[in-house]
Amino acid sequence: PEYNGFKLGLGTSSIYGADIQHIYELALAGKFPRGKGTLRGEQVIDRYIDDIAARVGKVRRTLKVVIDCGNGAGALVAPKLFPKLGIKPRYLFCESDGTFPNHHPDPTVPKNLDALIAAVKQDQADIGIAFDGDADRIGVIDHTGEIIWGDYLLIIYARDALARTGKGQSIVFDVKASQALPETIEKAGGIPVMWKTGHSLIEEKMHQTHAPVAGEMSGHMFFAEGYYGFDDALYGAARLLRIVAESGKTVRDLLADVPRFVSTPEIRLDCPDDKKFGIVEEAQKYFGAKYKVNTVDGARVLFGDGWGLIRASNTQPVLVMRFEARTKEQLEKIQSEMQGWLRSKSVKV
Repeated sequence: PEYNGFKLGLGTSSIYGADIQHIYELALAGKFPRGKGTLRGEQVIDRYIDDIAARVGKVRRTLKVVIDCGNGAGALVAPKLFPKLGIKPRYLFCESDGTFPNHHPDPTVPKNLDALIAAVKQDQADIGIAFDGDADRIGVIDHTGEIIWGDYLLIIYARDALARTGKGQSIVFDVKASQALPETIEKAGGIPVMWKTGHSLIEEKMHQTHAPVAGEMSGHMFFAEGYYGFDDALYGAARLLRIVAESGKTVRDLLADVPRFVSTPEIRLDCPDDKKFGIVEEAQKYFGAKYKVNTVDGARVLFGDGWGLIRASNTQPVLVMRFEARTKEQLEKIQSEMQGWLRSKSVKV
């Protein structure tokens, strides 16, 4: 309940950055337009469910599914939506309750998926699906109880879209994604576009590049092909179930040929707002003199058999790091070098 608020949009586009700061300044100044308008109430849930059902259709293979609504907004929709697709899931925490009595509804935190993993194993289910509080982010568990993170989930959506609608299209993803993602997109005939982390930034880049799908490590999955071009975990879940059913494979089988790397979770280091961007600029220069560095969002330093990332959080006084390599030894070497440099800049690691 301590996290609250609302998103602003103009038509189908998000408002962010300088535009949302301008609205903030207008609000502080009390510069509000005056006039008369109209107010109309609509019951939209049934129409929304019918729209998704019409787009996805009946799932053609019987799947055993567990869905964790996390006591969030998805609880208002999921029990009505999935039966229309021919799916009869087992539901967890499917009562909307903003105090979130069972676990925080963030599918990027492994402990929040413990109940879902246990239920998938207990039921010998084909797949487990979790939603965040407002059901725009999705988490997925395969039949073994393994978490499928956002970058690998995007691979499934991307290969499906490219196979159905044609190669040569862009697929947009954020700078924290595994190197397996761009490598697999290229093999599937797509054009990988690495972009800045952030819901609105990824969505805008998807529209600019006319990408059929885009996604973030955070679980935001955006669908321009076959949908409205925004992130929707309920639609994303329905689309995933269709892909799995039509393939005749498990989620794990769909990713069997994708390279697996050794990686760290996201590491967050306290750093004052007035210093974090300067440190990132220094990192770009320092590591850029020795290695190839992607500077689209921070410094993603390429070490040959792995990479390390330093970026400034857009919303908190924090530096964000992540590391990936082909071996544990290489991972430790990359992590040691980059964190050692940060210590030399008086950042507590």
